Amino acid sequence: MIRLKTAAEIDTIGRAGEIVSGTLAHVMELAQPGVTTGELDRQAESFIRSHVGATPAFKGLYDFPGTLCTSVNHEVVHGIPSDRRELASGDLLGVDVGVRLEGLFADAAVTVPIGEPNPETARLLETTNRALLAGIDAAIVGATIGDVGAAIQEVVDQVGYGIVRELVGHGVGYSPHEDPQVPNYGWPGTGPKLAAGLVIAIEPMVNLGSPEIRTLDDGWTVVTADGSPSAHFEHTVAVTAQGPRILTGSRIRVGV
Repeated sequence: MIRLKTAAEIDTIGRAGEIVSGTLAHVMELAQPGVTTGELDRQAESFIRSHVGATPAFKGLYDFPGTLCTSVNHEVVHGIPSDRRELASGDLLGVDVGVRLEGLFADAAVTVPIGEPNPETARLLETTNRALLAGIDAAIVGATIGDVGAAIQEVVDQVGYGIVRELVGHGVGYSPHEDPQVPNYGWPGTGPKLAAGLVIAIEPMVNLGSPEIRTLDDGWTVVTADGSPSAHFEHTVAVTAQGPRILTGSRIRVGV
């Protein structure tokens, strides 16, 4: 069931989103060669809890052990932070984080290069970022979920990368994952209509190679089937009469 949010609830989700974007900005500053994803996770949890009433949304969710999802190189999403995973120059690091504040949730993700990216991975990041922004621009009152997916797909298809289809965006607010599902592909004019008060997490996951994925034996980490690099960008977005309102974006810049 799709549940619309009031203006006051959207403002609260936006305050949670400010903490999300601040967390991502903090992690991006710390993500350097030699730093472990476990250390990034501890720093993120400390940052979130330093805000009165804020708690990590992911830690313990479905028994996930971390505050962050940290996904490196061919890992698409849901990578588990570890003190054994040390970042190296040339890596791509995807960071996904959620925050709970006053019973409401916000969620965002960014993928960043460790050191200078090569031209191929820089283009992957730039394309995935553009796809996210195209999806956000399509999230207007009276449009459909299919319009959002089609806008994302058009950007990615022009470059020829693989769009992950088994994993999708989602409603967010009263819980970390709500209806409706928001695929990163689709057909204009199809699916549920977007109404003022809808809050959704739009999150393209794009592979440099094949769109196929698989899950590792840890039960969480999703990787590309062909070992190619992957990028993931996400914002929590409110559909309003004045247009889409990004609730997680004031302190981070996605892309390169």
